[in-house]
Amino acid sequence: MDRLLYTAMTGASGTMSRQASIAHNLANVSTPGYRAEEHRLRAVQVQSPTALPTRAFTVDASTHTDYSTGTMMLTGRPLDVAVQGKGWIAVTMPDGTEAYTRMGELQVDVNGVLQTRSGLTVAGDGGSISVPPDQQLSVGRDGTVSVIPTTGLRTTSPVGRIKMVNPDESTLVRGADGLFRLNTGQPAPQDENVRLSTGFVEGSNVNAAEQMVSMISLARQFEMQVKLMTSAETNDRAAAQILTVS
Repeated sequence: MDRLLYTAMTGASGTMSRQASIAHNLANVSTPGYRAEEHRLRAVQVQSPTALPTRAFTVDASTHTDYSTGTMMLTGRPLDVAVQGKGWIAVTMPDGTEAYTRMGELQVDVNGVLQTRSGLTVAGDGGSISVPPDQQLSVGRDGTVSVIPTTGLRTTSPVGRIKMVNPDESTLVRGADGLFRLNTGQPAPQDENVRLSTGFVEGSNVNAAEQMVSMISLARQFEMQVKLMTSAETNDRAAAQILTVS
């Protein structure tokens, strides 16, 4: 009885967490560079001197991230870049730490600093990348940012290089802001093999149809777990009534 009730109760709670994760994925189906996430559950016995050995909880064992590549979307915009294959674009957070993203919609702020669309500073090989005013920008496959004067002699001059990394995916953790960081808290080294495609943006890797099917399946699973809790309560009442009559 205890095992049924506790497993069903905590399983229903875990199912709600998985539904929230899928809802978050669906909300980001159009977010460039987004990586789908999934909550995985497992049952564990309650470890307590006062707990009965029949009591078990269903716990959120891990949060799995799907690192597969999203669809490349052609934009033709010079500051739109997409990482080819595995790899990440490094950004500098307001507190000075480093994080990683696949969102390659870049822009230049009023101070001439290269940033992401969300306003985070793109990390360069020597710090932030500053762009002179009234210049055309181009980004090379290796991340080199160059400027071309709009007037006069149109010579290409590099002003910096975007830092791109490719750490082991098992060492990455997703933050509440959707960005990834190393689990050690240290910056990852630059990887010379990572390449960019200019004029493209990588779309989200969320499969909307698959996520909707999972949402329906979880809704049915939640309903079943609630029924199990109701059955456990009914059985408990019946047993109590038999003991009272006896």
